[in-house]
Amino acid sequence: MREKTTPRLLMRQLRPSDFETYANIYADADAARFIGGRMDSHRAWRHMAAILGHWALKGFGIWAIEARASGTFIGCVGLWEPAGWPEIELGYWIVPGMRGQGFALEASLEARDFAYSILGLATLVSYIDPANEPSKRLAERLGATFETVINLGGLGPHCVYRHPPPNKEPASLGGSQEESAAAGSSRSASPTPIGRPT
Repeated sequence: MREKTTPRLLMRQLRPSDFETYANIYADADAARFIGGRMDSHRAWRHMAAILGHWALKGFGIWAIEARASGTFIGCVGLWEPAGWPEIELGYWIVPGMRGQGFALEASLEARDFAYSILGLATLVSYIDPANEPSKRLAERLGATFETVINLGGLGPHCVYRHPPPNKEPASLGGSQEESAAAGSSRSASPTPIGRPT
């Protein structure tokens, strides 16, 4: 794993010390609604371990986000492609008490730059629950555009937001009220296109 830094954030590997916050997020049905749903601590532990294993299997994955000023774990961001996933996804979530400060935007820009400049990808998507309006707005601030809606396996309908290719104008940094729980999910499935919403 390559650690990444931004003016305010350290993007690093998940650590055992992060687990209390991680488990608390997944224990809260509202906080976990758009990131795979509520989980007990045993499932949350396995979920965190799967994120770490993704790096070993794929050579890329999800970073823990740490606020550099405080050293506090505040969320996750990165690239996700479990078995059966249609494309590499850019996903993000921030703990509720730290949203609205532009952290997800700042971290997502860094993760996308890694995908394009280091991995050589030409495109990325974010899969977003249709009800997750803050995440859709954040995707749009990142320059992503709505493409279609797919059935993301057992997760139901998800909007596909297509990120701009490399060398396009990046989103601007700054505080935002548009940060959400996440753009994606933690479970893999095969998608079925169902067309644009009306």
